[in-house]
Amino acid sequence: MQASLDQKYNFDIVKWFTVASVIYLVVGTLVGVLIASQLAWPVLNFDTAELSFGRLRPLHTNAVIFAFGGCALMATSFYSVQRTCGVRLWSDKLAWFVFIGWNLIIVSAVITLPLGLTSGKEYAELEWPIDIAIAVVWLAYGLNFIMTIATRKTSHIYVSNWFFLSMIIMITYLHVVNSLAIPVSAFKSYSVFSGVQDAMIQWWWGHNAVGFYLTAGFLGIMYYFVPKQAGRPIFSYRLSVIHFWALTFGYVWLGAHHLQYTALPDWTGSLGAAVSLAMIIPSWGGAVNGMMTLSGAWDKLRTDYVLRFLIVSLAFYAMSTFEGPVMSAKSVNALSHYTDWTIGHVHSGALGWVAMVAAGALYHLVMKLWNTEMFSAKLVNLHFWLATVGAVIYIIAMWVSGIMQGLMWRDYDEFGTLTYTFAESVAAMHPYYAMRAVGGLIYWLGGAVMLYNVIMTIRQASSATNTSPATAAA
Repeated sequence: MQASLDQKYNFDIVKWFTVASVIYLVVGTLVGVLIASQLAWPVLNFDTAELSFGRLRPLHTNAVIFAFGGCALMATSFYSVQRTCGVRLWSDKLAWFVFIGWNLIIVSAVITLPLGLTSGKEYAELEWPIDIAIAVVWLAYGLNFIMTIATRKTSHIYVSNWFFLSMIIMITYLHVVNSLAIPVSAFKSYSVFSGVQDAMIQWWWGHNAVGFYLTAGFLGIMYYFVPKQAGRPIFSYRLSVIHFWALTFGYVWLGAHHLQYTALPDWTGSLGAAVSLAMIIPSWGGAVNGMMTLSGAWDKLRTDYVLRFLIVSLAFYAMSTFEGPVMSAKSVNALSHYTDWTIGHVHSGALGWVAMVAAGALYHLVMKLWNTEMFSAKLVNLHFWLATVGAVIYIIAMWVSGIMQGLMWRDYDEFGTLTYTFAESVAAMHPYYAMRAVGGLIYWLGGAVMLYNVIMTIRQASSATNTSPATAAA
């Protein structure tokens, strides 16, 4: 049965993306633990520019978002589009081009970012030659995905494919517009936009990288893998369609809420905040839709540890999509702006939602692709608890730290002068920075456990294949 599926579909490329994603999870979070530790104990910069926080921080974000997240998205989308459309990928060669090209881009980031070759734009730090390569590889990925749908044998397009399509189309023009630059040397360029316009374009991209890459794309994962792992149809297909259209049309307006109390015209921040608050409704609708898929089957969570990842990730999704809009409101933003509260919010979405739904999907893929059970269900459970506890410690540390920062920065004495110096606020943050590093380390240990479990599962499956009666007879 598995052999016939392997012939009908291209699962080899999915296997490579799956393993690469798990490796990048471990590497990307390890860099995150190091830079979190550097903020608590600056001696860990080792007086080396290439290992300093400023150089490694963009490497961390690129590794977890584009290396781990990108490979997870490509593995799950290439797998689910084939299964829901009943056809093989449109082009095997194009799929391999995407895999090789994407990984070469990641290697180029590992080389250039520690050397300080950066455009300085959030989530778009890579310089212009690499930006062009990203556009080419992403277009190849999108073309293969779209043409696979175009050649489908099913009459309808399943909702997960709509979310993946939204991500592919939106990220294409978001990346191209935000990365428009004038090169002045092989690895130096300047944005074609300037001043407040550059800030607006940057956060139009920055928030939509979150909205379409880290939300729409991973919702595509959720809508396929939650029903599959639960063995039940999605709770409401109609609600999933409403979720898709509301999210796709709403998210594009939100970027300006990152720029409250700046030189940006006041009405743009107000518009961003208003639409942000409205987006709570479709976001929670999607979270409820995923969770309610388990109606009548909640007992599965007792024994299905992979399903735990998928369902708990939805709880984090609901939490972070409520917290974000609240933080965009001007009264709250006055306290939270530039503080660690924002860091806590980002990681509640990244660690709790993105990485946990991806982990659940990757575990599901490993078992399906290699036609086996996980090497150790207990290690899957251990990973789940390490990820959950690590994420909670990290997030709480940043919430407390951020609110304390905001209160210290705005506290005045009876003479109207600041009560605390900036240095005093930094000193007050130290215990929370140490706590954040511990939470990150626990989360990283979970990823390391996952990598070991995946490697042993693949070895187990390969060994079983090599010693099967059919193989022995041959």
